[in-house]
Amino acid sequence: MSEQTPQRPVLRIVRGNPDDVEVAALTAALAGAAAAQAPEEGAKPMSLWGDPASSLRHPAGRRPLRPGPHAWRASGLPG
Repeated sequence: MSEQTPQRPVLRIVRGNPDDVEVAALTAALAGAAAAQAPEEGAKPMSLWGDPASSLRHPAGRRPLRPGPHAWRASGLPG
């Protein structure tokens, strides 16, 4: 078998002396917060090309074009 390298702890208590119940409550709270921020598996991120709000950001429906070097790149980008 290969040796496993020791991993850094995910949670580190820097002050106080919490008991097992307090550490479990903190772990559950952090896991719940991380799960609430994770995107759903079936959800697809909306493309900026199809976002109807992008046409409302500027009066003409798109960004004003500015001349200059590499201006052609901005002419084809959404939003």
